[in-house]
Amino acid sequence: MSGPTHNLGNTLDLVCTKDITTDLPSILQVPVSDHSCIFFNLLTHAQTNRSESNPHFFRVINNHVKSLLADHLPDKLESLSNTSMSVNNLTDGLNSALSESLDFFAPLRTSRGTRTKSVPWFSDLTRSLKRACRKLEDRWRTCKSESSRLAWTLSFKHYKHALSAARSSYFSNLINTNKNNHRVLFNTVARLTHSSPVLSSSFTANDFLEFFTDKISQIRNNIISQQPSSTMSSQCSVSWSTSSLSQFKPISAEALASMVAASKPTTCSLDPIPSDLLKELFPILSAPIRAIFNTSLSEGCVPLTYKSAIIKPLLKKPNSDPLILANYRPVSTLPFLSKILERIVADQLTLHLSANNLFDNFQSGFRSCHSTETALTRVVNDLLVTADSGSASLLLILDLSSAFYTVDHCVLLHQLEHYVGIHGLALSWFQSYLSSRTQCVSFNNSLSECSTVTTGVPQGSVLGPLLFCIYMLPLGMIIAEYGIKFHFYADDTQLYIPLQPNDPSHIQNLESCVRRIKTWMSQNFLMLNTAKTDLLVIKPNNYKYFSESLCLNIDGCSISESTHIRNLGITFDPTLTFRTHIKETTRSAFFHLRNIAKILPALSRRSAEVVLHALVSSRLDYCNVLFSGLPICSTRSLQLVQNSAARLLTKTSRYGHITPVLA
Repeated sequence: MSGPTHNLGNTLDLVCTKDITTDLPSILQVPVSDHSCIFFNLLTHAQTNRSESNPHFFRVINNHVKSLLADHLPDKLESLSNTSMSVNNLTDGLNSALSESLDFFAPLRTSRGTRTKSVPWFSDLTRSLKRACRKLEDRWRTCKSESSRLAWTLSFKHYKHALSAARSSYFSNLINTNKNNHRVLFNTVARLTHSSPVLSSSFTANDFLEFFTDKISQIRNNIISQQPSSTMSSQCSVSWSTSSLSQFKPISAEALASMVAASKPTTCSLDPIPSDLLKELFPILSAPIRAIFNTSLSEGCVPLTYKSAIIKPLLKKPNSDPLILANYRPVSTLPFLSKILERIVADQLTLHLSANNLFDNFQSGFRSCHSTETALTRVVNDLLVTADSGSASLLLILDLSSAFYTVDHCVLLHQLEHYVGIHGLALSWFQSYLSSRTQCVSFNNSLSECSTVTTGVPQGSVLGPLLFCIYMLPLGMIIAEYGIKFHFYADDTQLYIPLQPNDPSHIQNLESCVRRIKTWMSQNFLMLNTAKTDLLVIKPNNYKYFSESLCLNIDGCSISESTHIRNLGITFDPTLTFRTHIKETTRSAFFHLRNIAKILPALSRRSAEVVLHALVSSRLDYCNVLFSGLPICSTRSLQLVQNSAARLLTKTSRYGHITPVLA
């Protein structure tokens, strides 16, 4: 204010604004009040019903476009029938032919500037009903007759019913189409309940790339600084395998067709055409694709375009702070055809490992007929047998820091050759697969610079998990030398031993084993994170020994006993009653039930059933074999969750009998 606003000469009235500019207020004394009248102008832009949005890119791919592509592509791909072309030339030729044809018949369109917010289920039918309803409303407001009011009311009810049916149909189709994709189902429920986290736009794609790259570089530098003088001392020079795999077999047209048909149509921005369109056009594209794959296998060379990845940063947890880079995890997406090629190699590599019994017997990660449930069942059974004998057990869960990202390529190739028996062109193929890999980050419709990947197994790939299991093969032999029971699930390692009162030798033996494991991991560029390694003592009921908390000492780092630990998604407690886990599962299940109840009117019966199974029943089913033998009072809350889900689906009263509903 530029002067007093009260007739006694004081400035009592102020103009306060936030993010709004005003001109200099003028003061006018009026006789009706002891306060002056203040005049000012707000310098702001008028608000409209149209909202700013990022550029939206799309293509119109309808049946007519698909027909044109089917007629055009055979002539376009005729030049790829030359069998003397290298695999890179074949791949580049196919990608160019597909992308150029798609750009010609379905060019990329851009929606720029502002666009009106609309809902996807608002169709031409609902738009015409809304227009008719507005006309009847205008007629009633003009003439005010009872007949026009009744006509408007009836039209409005018809419009609301059609809009509700269109909304229900849209989400039902979306849910039924993605019934096996839990991420889409979770995001759909979050959209309907308006609980989706909003990612911060303050970070750029280059910020994420720098953070992810620096994190792995720092871990690798820490590992190198802790390494002994020789990093190859723990590697064997004699092959475990009695037979070798020197060349991959070519794939037949029938096997390739069934493999493509069984693959999920996940599309990456590096794909020349959408993967669902590629699957529809596969009878036309089968020959050049098969030529690329078989040439890659026969030459021992992976196409360069198949070794690039797009990284999308996602929040680790929905309630994480989006303003902290450490709360994001990188999720890699790879070209569709690159994963098909990896599947061909993975099937033959798995067959070689199984035929020669090269898998670790206690490695359950990424193996057929193995799962987290089978791994935990074996561990829990051994712990319960020890408890039944009257002894306590010590369970140690080792934590590795970004293990998949720090794998050394030279060590991995050494393991493939000397532990698995991969030689010749097959080994050359893996050398090509691991070399010259690149990645970039996609965030907020922008791409970062490309960076070279020199360590780790490709995330989001088919071969990556299998190669990591091979990388960990020597560790099982090291643990077996100490007579300690163990179980692996990928990079999750569980060690457990029986405890004897007044006999510290078992604990000392475990400490020696963990020190040996830490040394081996350091030699092979893996970092054991002792700060996040968990220790739990499982005791029988009324056990009077080990009343004080146990503690392991590993190279000066103490690992203290915990009251409960998280193991492959299950919370373990000292008595193996799983009360904490059941409580957490019940709370999470009821949270999702409440959200589903809010959106139930928008879903069909079948869609509601799919969502309930994906978000609620799956939590009850996960590793529920561990709950067998528990008293009814422990599992009663899980039964209540199932009852509530059944009532919600069948719209049964909370006071009605549940037995007929569950029958």
